This record gives sequence, structure tokens and C-alpha cells, in this order.
Amino acid sequence: MALGACVLISSLLTLGGMEGEFRWRDRIITAAEVEFIRQLIAEHPHTNRRQLSLRLCEAWGWRQANGAPRDMLCRGLLLQLQRAGRLELPPARQVHRNPSARRATHGEKVLTPLLLDTTPLEAPLRALRPLEFQQVRRTPGAASSS
Repeated sequence: MALGACVLISSLLTLGGMEGEFRWRDRIITAAEVEFIRQLIAEHPHTNRRQLSLRLCEAWGWRQANGAPRDMLCRGLLLQLQRAGRLELPPARQVHRNPSARRATHGEKVLTPLLLDTTPLEAPLRALRPLEFQQVRRTPGAASSS
């Protein structure tokens, strides 16, 4: 089994005799938590799936080490709960069967590939100093890709 995969405890979603629980990554999701998600959906009926997952991340304190919400982890949980028949998500607004194709165009403008110099550097690190590393994803200056 792949590391971090969702493990449905059984077809009835039971664990230790308690109906409604299953393991998602390293967490046991209880029936009360599923009910919390259902209420969140009911309170925000016009919210899309991404906004819903961001609200859930906020409510549960699901954050990455860099402070960004664990949005994709949360969306995976929501999809598994829907597939298990435990809740009904808002309809998907867009279905991207090939994420590469989606990135190839943006509206009518065709994006050109970014050309990078991949020539290997053959020098000791001290000759390249000072080195500076800057995170470019999930920073305030980064463009949102979702």
C-alpha cells in the first residue's frame, strides 16, 4: 500500500465496533467530524469544493510547515467521504482530466515553455558564494495556481 493512502476500515466504515470512523493518513476521522463537515457544507451551500476545503483546514488547523493550508490533503478526504456515501459535496465546477493540458493554455493565450539553462556547474560551492535560496511556492508574492 502506498504511504499516506486512505485506508477504509471496512465497507461499512467501522473501526473497533464504532460505526462511522475511518483512517485518513495518520488521523482517525470520527462520525462527529463527518457530521461537522456536513454542517459546514449546509452552512455554505454555494461554496465550491476548494473554498470548502480551505474552510475545513481553517476549522481543524490543518497547515503545512510553511503555514499554507493542507488544501489537497483535505480535498482528498472530502472526496473519499463522498465516495463512501458519508456526505454530498457540491458539484465539481471543472473537471481536469489532464492537468498538463490545462497548464498549456491560459484562456486564449498560449503559454510558451520556460527555457532553463541546464548546463552543469563544475566548481566548488565556495566559488559560487554567496548562495541564496528563496521559496517561490506558497509565498505572498507567488501567483495562485488554483
